[in-house]
Amino acid sequence: MNPKITSEHLSHRAVVYIRQSSMEQVRNNLESQRRQYALRDTAYEMGWREVEIIDEDLGRSGASSHNRTGFLRLVAEVSMKEVGAVFCLEASRLARNNRDWAQLVDICSLVGTLIIDHDGVYDPRLLNDRLLLGLKGTMSEFELGLIRQRALEALKGMARRGELFTVVPAGYIRTRDNRLEKDPDLRVQQAIKLVFTKFAEYGSARQVLLWFRQEGISLPVVQYGLEGPETQWRLPVYNTVLHILQNPIYAGVYAYGRTKTVVRTVEGRAIKLRSYRVPQEEWEVFIPDHHEGYITLATYERNQKQIQENASMKGTCSRGPARKGKSLLAGLLRCRRCGRKLHVAYSGRQGNVPRYACRGAAINHGTAKCLSFGRLALDRAVEQEVLKAIKPEALRATLARQERLYSSETEHRRARELALTQAEYEAERAFRQYNATEPENRLVAAELERRWNQALEEVERLKTELKKAPQHCPDPGEFAYLLALAEDFPRVWHDPGTDKALKKRIVRTLIEEILVDVDEEQALIDVVIHWAGGYHTTLKVKKNRTGQHQHSTSREVVELVRDLAHVASDREIARILNRLKLKTGKDNTWTEGRVRTLRNYQDIPAYSPQEQARTGWLNMAQAAEYLGISPMSVRRLLSAGIIPGKQIVPYAPWIIRKEDLDTEEVKSAVSAIKAGRRSPLPEDPHQIKLDFPSM
Repeated sequence: MNPKITSEHLSHRAVVYIRQSSMEQVRNNLESQRRQYALRDTAYEMGWREVEIIDEDLGRSGASSHNRTGFLRLVAEVSMKEVGAVFCLEASRLARNNRDWAQLVDICSLVGTLIIDHDGVYDPRLLNDRLLLGLKGTMSEFELGLIRQRALEALKGMARRGELFTVVPAGYIRTRDNRLEKDPDLRVQQAIKLVFTKFAEYGSARQVLLWFRQEGISLPVVQYGLEGPETQWRLPVYNTVLHILQNPIYAGVYAYGRTKTVVRTVEGRAIKLRSYRVPQEEWEVFIPDHHEGYITLATYERNQKQIQENASMKGTCSRGPARKGKSLLAGLLRCRRCGRKLHVAYSGRQGNVPRYACRGAAINHGTAKCLSFGRLALDRAVEQEVLKAIKPEALRATLARQERLYSSETEHRRARELALTQAEYEAERAFRQYNATEPENRLVAAELERRWNQALEEVERLKTELKKAPQHCPDPGEFAYLLALAEDFPRVWHDPGTDKALKKRIVRTLIEEILVDVDEEQALIDVVIHWAGGYHTTLKVKKNRTGQHQHSTSREVVELVRDLAHVASDREIARILNRLKLKTGKDNTWTEGRVRTLRNYQDIPAYSPQEQARTGWLNMAQAAEYLGISPMSVRRLLSAGIIPGKQIVPYAPWIIRKEDLDTEEVKSAVSAIKAGRRSPLPEDPHQIKLDFPSM
């Protein structure tokens, strides 16, 4: 017996600690397990009567004590002086880092517990043994670091050559010479292409998901099992669509180092919490044109920019998705005063009138908002600039739209046809399996018959869906109609049926950002449009003053009603405005009630004959009564300039001062009329004169 082993050590139990680093080693490295379990017999041979085996940490790395419940239990039992010796195959079984190793050695030194491996017996209380144990722990840690370094450099070397594939996504297969090729299954190819086609149409990963779920079209998913990768078809979830759109492998690019792992200290232990994506310029390996792609690299980069902009919770870093709301410029506007992105606020009695407002300072700091204004005037001004820029491309866009329309419907139908073809193959395969079974083997035959019937039901279901799917054939009349719309693109743009989200996407394609400021004194919005090509456009957009809105009656009409109210009733004012072809703020004709409402809103006094008489003003009928002649005679005298008077607008009543009727010239003209002499007729500017040459 080794002299280091005393009766005190033998009075306590021995503990055999067993560990392997991964489940693959647990399944395949069986000899290492046998050698470790054989240490129990060694403990009995050395004199121990009670031996405990701790094998809870099989399949767990020794790089840290985190999640190693067996090692933690071992340390706890040693610290309670319940263990006389710890058996292990080698130091690396106990720990792969000096911190855990030194902790165990220190505790064993305090309580007098031995550490025994295949090289000998070590008493941590002895200086030489303590030195050897320290060297063993250091070598174990160094060995793990060396293994990691070699493995990592080997992986990076394969990655630099574009040969490292941990997982091959759906749509590709790995060849024997370690290359990537498209999956030969046409249904898989068609499904992957359909994802990118629909994203180009909708511009949103969520909308693509909803379309696939609504149409009942499944996407391929690769599952790795004991027999290797297997393609399964499932209705997609959001992450399935997003991973396809964000994976550069579909653009023919080999990329390595797209993510990094965050390592944090939790309760004194270094723990790998999660991985995060890094920008493309920080990827360790980027090999374009590495294999055949489903999309181009330019399309992939455009898709990533679109996905990033669709994020709604990124603050000023993102424009947000193009939604179907009324505000055309939501997400594009930035305040020139503080640099913050403008929000869409809502006002009005029912809270449904959209406005643009800079509320960043108010939300973050509780201060007043920078600026606020209605959306309508600015949206119309920017729309005009966009239509000027897009008009030359309208015809080309129409042709592309027509082509995408037919190709999209064709791909949709093609996906269903391929699904039906595969289902028919599965049904035929199930029939061959059932037909090859002996009739006497009823248990197997019954199950195979059930599978065959299930496959036939799937075939019938897909045939029914394919019959219901619309099949659109190109129509020359429809194509000519689209060409006509392209030539009159503004009418298409302003049509109420035009998709608002599509209009926003068009605007965002052309415009990067719009800087705005408000001049309250001049009631103007100062606008600077930053176009995608690097050009800038400066605009001055007139805004409504406080109290005005898009349906407000124009200021000119209000002032005209203010003047007419001195000489005309509401009924007469409505007649005059209608003859002048002036409309209300809602583009309606005038009525007595509408004139009365306008007067009340603008605080305009109603017409009062008493007030008119007090000021000394008469209309034409009153002047005729005062002079004792007919209104037509008064009109003739006004036309001849004998009676001075004024008319605010055409068709409005004449206004005559009473003292102007008491002049000698007027009295003389009135006397002549009463004596039977004709007064001069008023000239009609539209009357054609017959001028005869003098003889």
